[in-house]
Amino acid sequence: MDERDLFLAELLRHEGCGDHISDACPGCPCLKSTPPRYRCQDCLDSQLYCGLCIVRNHLRLPTHHIEEWNRQFFECLSLKAMGLRIQLGHAIGESCILPRRAFNDDFVLIDANGIHEIGLDFCGCMTSQTHTKQLLCLIRRKDHYESFMHMVREWCHLVMLKCSGHGHDPSGMAGTSEGQCAVLCPACPQPGKNLPDNLEDAPKAKGWLYSLFLAIDANFHLKRRAVSSDETNPSLSRETSYKSYISDRAGDVQEKSTCSSHNAMNMAETKLSQGLAATGVGTVDCARHNMKCPNGVGDLQKGEKYLNMDYLFFSTLRHSTVDILNVSYDIACQWHKFLWSRMVSLPPSHHLNYLARTIRFFVPKFHLPAHVSKCQTIFSFNFTHFVGHTDGEAPERGWSNINSVASSTKAMGPGCRRDMLDNHFGDWNWKKVVGLGSSLLLKIKEAQIEKADHGAAFEEFDSVITSEHRFTWKAEMEAWEENPNDTTVTNPLQPKGIAITQASARLSLAQLKAEELECGVDLSLHPDVSPSVLIASGIDLKEEHSTRWRLKAIVDGMGIHATDRQKLSILCMRMSLRQKIESWRQTQLLYVPLVQVLLAASPTGSLNDAELMKLWLPSALNSNACDLCLQHIEWELCFAQAHDALEELRQCLHREWIRGQGANTCAQNALTHIHTRQVACVKRYRTAWTTLKSLAPILKKADWCGRLQDLSDDDLMWIWMMDGVDSGAAGGDVDGVRVECEEVDLLQEEMRRVLQFFNWQANWWEGQGVRRVRTAAHHEATAQDESLHAYASRQANICWRLAAHFHSIWAPLMSPQDTLGNPAATLPLPDLTIPDMP
Repeated sequence: MDERDLFLAELLRHEGCGDHISDACPGCPCLKSTPPRYRCQDCLDSQLYCGLCIVRNHLRLPTHHIEEWNRQFFECLSLKAMGLRIQLGHAIGESCILPRRAFNDDFVLIDANGIHEIGLDFCGCMTSQTHTKQLLCLIRRKDHYESFMHMVREWCHLVMLKCSGHGHDPSGMAGTSEGQCAVLCPACPQPGKNLPDNLEDAPKAKGWLYSLFLAIDANFHLKRRAVSSDETNPSLSRETSYKSYISDRAGDVQEKSTCSSHNAMNMAETKLSQGLAATGVGTVDCARHNMKCPNGVGDLQKGEKYLNMDYLFFSTLRHSTVDILNVSYDIACQWHKFLWSRMVSLPPSHHLNYLARTIRFFVPKFHLPAHVSKCQTIFSFNFTHFVGHTDGEAPERGWSNINSVASSTKAMGPGCRRDMLDNHFGDWNWKKVVGLGSSLLLKIKEAQIEKADHGAAFEEFDSVITSEHRFTWKAEMEAWEENPNDTTVTNPLQPKGIAITQASARLSLAQLKAEELECGVDLSLHPDVSPSVLIASGIDLKEEHSTRWRLKAIVDGMGIHATDRQKLSILCMRMSLRQKIESWRQTQLLYVPLVQVLLAASPTGSLNDAELMKLWLPSALNSNACDLCLQHIEWELCFAQAHDALEELRQCLHREWIRGQGANTCAQNALTHIHTRQVACVKRYRTAWTTLKSLAPILKKADWCGRLQDLSDDDLMWIWMMDGVDSGAAGGDVDGVRVECEEVDLLQEEMRRVLQFFNWQANWWEGQGVRRVRTAAHHEATAQDESLHAYASRQANICWRLAAHFHSIWAPLMSPQDTLGNPAATLPLPDLTIPDMP
């Protein structure tokens, strides 16, 4: 590790011509050829040669990588493009009188060092063998995999230092701080790099555009066995402060969750860790662009403890001066409670002036339904302004990429594993940077469509509420949004009424029955079945109508050639259904004797017609033929059933996002399951609504249609704004559709930041090219200076080209003041699917 500066300097020297600057090619006998401009990356000889010599030298080495000096830096060039042809069927160097090129001259060779296009000629002589045999006669190369793996760790570390510009730093490795080698997110606010100079003068209404979104999560696939040690297998990067802090406070006891039973908290002390040095990895990510933050990755020794996640969170924010933070964590409701008191135990360098900042905590959208009702309002992205369509689930999307290396890193030593994860996370961030052009373009196109749809929905909603409701709700919302950290200001989006569910309705009926028994009143005609239990059981049987009709559809679909197994299955289903109905009917006759008359008047059904048996609930009888108490009970239960069905239907419609995934078995199965649930919800609601419609005239219910409407396939908008819309119902409140148009503004600002970041980075690299030259008192290594300048120029060129490409595809969607001029606008665009070799 003491020789890293020397290795890094030598690595950068090879970016230029080095000591091989000459006007004559050393491979030509007369030394009067064209100036040498080509070199090979894979040969031991780094000398520059002319084109003819470089081709002649590689007749036996067609898979080597060739570079051409363009007077500023080296560019990649294939041997095929230089005219190298490989002739099969003859000795190397010999030509064939009847050469036949490979089909379309498009022969591709996959080698250990990459994928290569080869100029291949088959022998066409009379004595030649088949093309397949000629290929099989090629001599296999020696396997260098084992020796290569011994070097890959050091090589990756040096490349990381090289790409982050520390080879140009006069102080060398000694001047490298923690986190400086990380690939930064160009779209996130980076003070001094992509934020306006007069940011403090920005209007308050636009300040939210410069907020930082962070997402915290843990991955328990990335375990590490208790093998080796830090002394035996040290990391090439420093991690001593994190491990020292964790070991010093390993005995701290973590408080239990007061929300739902979060295993991440309650089982942190009991997480299976036998034989493991690390049970997983904790990370802090950019929540909107899914990149790992600097200093935001660390091992978890025993579950997802606050001790680890606190350190990673404050390490990420050590050098950040952003005033507005939006932090997403699946247990944020518990984690944030004593966060600032726990911060005191951290090193002073990790302390955050939270009183001078606006910090909001959220729970990711997919994880939010697992929390209690209060958390689902307070920590919801959907109920908060100035977050766009952020969902907080960014870390979950990245785990699938890193989980594939878990089996390899599990058996590594601590240093090797950390360096390997750093390499993979750096590669992940770079791929995200290159893909920002297409990802942000897709997001803003979708956001503009959604903006228009939300606007139309809001106008429709706004037109049906009174001015009094509108004024009151607007005042409450503005007061709450202007004081995001003031807990005394009431959240207007928090539910004020009690949710109507079947469970709550049945509980209320049971409690009413208990009160009657305490008063000595018992109207039950059966010792075990009360009137409410009877009707509830009947409704449960009625819900099985979907099963009954599905049974009939199965029977009709089997045809006349059903197998014995199919017949047995249908018979068992019919017997079970009939037994349930007849058992329930014995109790029904005690409370509704008229049913006996109706059954006697109707034809007796056979076992084959079990799915067609009628239940004769109170809603199906005349008003005078049934006890009014039973009709009231059925009304309450069906009213709750309708609300339950609508809530489940909303959940199904919310999950239509899966349609955006590629056509694969898992996605299609999930989508089919959601669609089946959606159809069942619609049927259940329509059955309940029909029952309510029958009972409403009898029970004189007049205002129920304002809350529950007929559900048609063409009009589902009303289900999103049904609660208390000027219905006059007690406890009703306005809980309408909110227009989330800030996503477009946020994406446009992110596009501007990306272009400005590349502009800054390109200028920074151009400055690095002369950094050591200007600080050196006596400069003699001309070749070293040229190499430093060449690599800096190449890196700056990559930044300019990325900026030019992104600007070309974003320009129609950006405002004129966000455009960025640069001198590389006319340069050829890079192949972004295969980024330049750093």
